[in-house]
Amino acid sequence: MKNGQFIEINGKKLYVEVNDTNSDKAILYLHGGPGESCFDFTYHQTNRLGQNFRLIAFDQRGVCRSEGISENEPFGLDNLVEDCEELRRCLGIKKWSIIGHSFGGYLAVLYAFRYPNSIDKVIFEGPTFDFKYTAKALLEKTASLFKKYKMSESRYRCLKLSNDSSCTTKELVEGYMELSEFLEEKRMHIYTHNFNNPTDTSMYSDEQWDIFYDKSEIHFNRLRDEGKIFESALPLLKDIRLPCLLILGQYDVVTCPIQIETYINDIQQGEIYFIENCGHTPHYEAADIFRDVVTDFLTK
Repeated sequence: MKNGQFIEINGKKLYVEVNDTNSDKAILYLHGGPGESCFDFTYHQTNRLGQNFRLIAFDQRGVCRSEGISENEPFGLDNLVEDCEELRRCLGIKKWSIIGHSFGGYLAVLYAFRYPNSIDKVIFEGPTFDFKYTAKALLEKTASLFKKYKMSESRYRCLKLSNDSSCTTKELVEGYMELSEFLEEKRMHIYTHNFNNPTDTSMYSDEQWDIFYDKSEIHFNRLRDEGKIFESALPLLKDIRLPCLLILGQYDVVTCPIQIETYINDIQQGEIYFIENCGHTPHYEAADIFRDVVTDFLTK
């Protein structure tokens, strides 16, 4: 453990970072994936948002630095939602605001729908509300990169899969993951636009990161096999009556137009902020702007 603490939540040890300040406003960050980590967020935002808020971030159950999920252990999407609420109780926080990035935005919808009285405001950062729409958008973006790098066969496969109306959401997601791997180190260009503010991962060795990734793969595979993540969260948006902010990078395709339109039509107290020269991760591609936008929204 380098910078954080392990807290037992619902029977599992979760890696949690709490940046305590004198502020009475707390923020919970929900990372993406499924199976990413809060590492890059805290690396860039602890000394930014953490100056004025009580900032809490954690690696979700079975992810990276948190305790792994064993082969026969019951685990599913509901565990992730319940872990959020139990962590709030454990830290003695009456209400907090939440930031959900990518898949974390999907979790944020479920959490806000189930426990609205625990939440002050909701910030969605490049969220996935519906994996089917996101997978199609990512396939099209990947196809454009295949075209750029003259990989015509892979481009054809991407477009064919994206346009196949008979495919299930699971098939689209798995197909995208398989095809995008052909880009190898260029895969990051699907998501990132501004590479001027990289994350320094040297706090952990390559061997440690390999261990973290292996745990996260189990986390993702179990959620994929359960299948609940492939159910759209879009119908729940109309029932969220909390103030919400949608932060979108100019070049991000994850939150595709149909998801944005549903947010605009169904969220009753919704705002949107677009960040220029930015991809899927404004919290580090445009870290200062992200801090300012979030701060303005939470303090008004």
